[in-house]
Amino acid sequence: MSNTMVTKVEGQDFVMERVFDAPRELVFKAFSTAEHLKHWWGPRGWTLTVCNVDFRPGGIWHYCMKCEDKNQGDFYGFESWGKTVYQEIVTNEKIVYVDYFSDAEGNEAEGMPPSHTTLVFEEFDGKTRVLSRSTFASAEALKQVIEMGMEQGIRETWDRLAERLQAVQA
Repeated sequence: MSNTMVTKVEGQDFVMERVFDAPRELVFKAFSTAEHLKHWWGPRGWTLTVCNVDFRPGGIWHYCMKCEDKNQGDFYGFESWGKTVYQEIVTNEKIVYVDYFSDAEGNEAEGMPPSHTTLVFEEFDGKTRVLSRSTFASAEALKQVIEMGMEQGIRETWDRLAERLQAVQA
């Protein structure tokens, strides 16, 4: 199984690419259903305590990640709320959404940059290549989230996705 994940910054865009050893339909389902998301979304040591998915254009995914790992020091017990607003969905091929930091009520967090993300799912040698492009309002906004540890968090999250995909195919 390839764990190679490519990430790069292109101006105000953060681009990621990774091949998952699973059929495209399953990878798409992993990104679009609460049943799957709650098992892999978030960095290691974090769990989704809230995961409400309304997967349709105009629908919202509202979630809370909570740090359950005592080894993460100050982060232990910390909650991070997020809100995704779906804009375009092409089953098994593409998901376009705007991603916000939010509070428990779903209000967008001030001073935290949202991103406009396009996820593309491609058949690739019997596996699935996922391409993600997140566009921020400015290069500075992107730099802010990178400095918060976004890249490591996403790497760990996608590692957890690979493990989830393996587990459900076993």
